[in-house]
Amino acid sequence: MTAPTSRLSRRIGAISESATLAVDAKAKALVAAGRPVIGFGAGEPDFPTPDYIVEAARNACGEARWHRYTPAGGLPALKEAIAEKTLRDSGWQIGADQVLVTNGGKQALYNAFAALLDPGDEAILPAPYWTTYPESIALAGGTPVIVQTDETTGYRASVEQLEAARTDKTKMLVFVSPSNPTGAVYSPAEVEAIGRWALEHGLWVVTDEIYEHLVYGDAQFSSMPVLVPDLSDQCVVVNGVAKTYAMTGWRVGWMAGPKDIVKAATNLQSHATSNVANVSQVAALAAVSGSLDAVEEMKVAFDRRRLLIVDMLDAIPGVQCPMPEGAFYAYPSVKGVLGKTIRGTTPQTSTELAALILDEAEVAVVPGEAFGTPGYLRLSYATSDANITEGITRLAALLGEAT
Repeated sequence: MTAPTSRLSRRIGAISESATLAVDAKAKALVAAGRPVIGFGAGEPDFPTPDYIVEAARNACGEARWHRYTPAGGLPALKEAIAEKTLRDSGWQIGADQVLVTNGGKQALYNAFAALLDPGDEAILPAPYWTTYPESIALAGGTPVIVQTDETTGYRASVEQLEAARTDKTKMLVFVSPSNPTGAVYSPAEVEAIGRWALEHGLWVVTDEIYEHLVYGDAQFSSMPVLVPDLSDQCVVVNGVAKTYAMTGWRVGWMAGPKDIVKAATNLQSHATSNVANVSQVAALAAVSGSLDAVEEMKVAFDRRRLLIVDMLDAIPGVQCPMPEGAFYAYPSVKGVLGKTIRGTTPQTSTELAALILDEAEVAVVPGEAFGTPGYLRLSYATSDANITEGITRLAALLGEAT
């Protein structure tokens, strides 16, 4: 009998660790060890979850009905509230039977990809992309096809670029606006044009709207199935409470789409995880049913920090940082620094540069390789003004030594 060549399956062995979580974990470990590390790695608001949401969870803990199994697809009241919230916030009218409540946005994405992709199916994915997208597509059996964008186009892909990537194997487009990691926001006209292109070619669109409320200046969030209603039968929207309500640790997301796809994904979840924790679902119900006042307060702070971090980054020789229009990330090019010597080291890649920055300046950033675009860094400005000022001051001092 021939021994297996690997202890791991090829499918799981091919998955990379989440680079953003790895950077955040390393930064926190260094802080715990007494190092004064400032972390720009994790994409999570630094605000506490609003009190009324926490109170709803606290009350739920004392109710025996939430100590038991509930429907795998989500609490009926929460699904109904998500449908109402979707109509309120984006204008897309759906029913509760078109919603699946998931363990965060990541599970919603995997469920959607698993429900739609077969081996050999291609999914077009503009880069820079969030680290989880290509891994989740591949895990579901699909093949990510990367479309490169850069700062010259505001990190936005054109219909022409997408069409150039389309083949007879293309089944899906993954669309994100506002974007992680770049903060790019597509205009309504661009969203509509891409939606009509997808409709024309019979493609599915999985669109991640988790940063819908975090747009700044003249930028405007637009939902593709609203602008292109005929696309609704081949579109899945992923969302959640993590970013909007500062609830990253509560792990509640959802996918919304055609009933048959949601039903299939619910069947998958019934075997994978069953229901999301009931206390978290009750908290999410309070969040999506409540006021957006706390969200607006956080947005004001994020907007101020956005202007601060970009101004400081752009002042560093060799660094170019486009102004993000949404989310809470800056995505500067550091190509002008690579290949130069800093404290006896000559980083050739943004991965090497990020390691040098952590070791020498005690500042944690995520290299562009994690997002499919070498030569860049991602910095989350979901941290205090003081941390931004101190962290970028350290970064500027270090990079200012480049020769």
